[in-house]
Amino acid sequence: MSIMPHRFQLGEGMVRAIVAMGFIVALVLVVIFGSLWLKAPDSDAPGSEQPVCDLLAGPCEWEVKSGLWQVELGVMGDEGQGTEYQLTVYSPTTPERFLAVLRGESMYMGEYPVPLRSEGDGSYSARFTAPLCTTGSEMVWRIDLQQGQNALPEPAPLKLVFQTQDKQIR
Repeated sequence: MSIMPHRFQLGEGMVRAIVAMGFIVALVLVVIFGSLWLKAPDSDAPGSEQPVCDLLAGPCEWEVKSGLWQVELGVMGDEGQGTEYQLTVYSPTTPERFLAVLRGESMYMGEYPVPLRSEGDGSYSARFTAPLCTTGSEMVWRIDLQQGQNALPEPAPLKLVFQTQDKQIR
């Protein structure tokens, strides 16, 4: 016997319908918001329409108030673990904790900080191997220069990119 009046009692069918509707609403919300969460970061950021400079086509240069910057990327070879690259940055300033951060441009694969070592003449360098993409042999990477966790005081007006063409994974 129930203490609720008959008109307020929910039948088993009604409870199932409410639970099913709740699951459908939750699924729709996951699909809508999940796609936003999985987007590559900075894809909607101001300046995402920056001109692109392909580092493998030659050095990239730009001038800001502090002076001329130049970034070069050379292919060192493939030792079986992927292609090794040599990154060299000529800077008019001396940033502290200078990093080059690799970010997937064609597919988000995380962020990979590469510490840059001072060469003493205003240049900084590092050797690195870009992570391999398991879904194909080609991957476009972007390099963002940072001072520790922060952007440089005068960020590059160019999008520094390069494309890897590693062997297919067997």
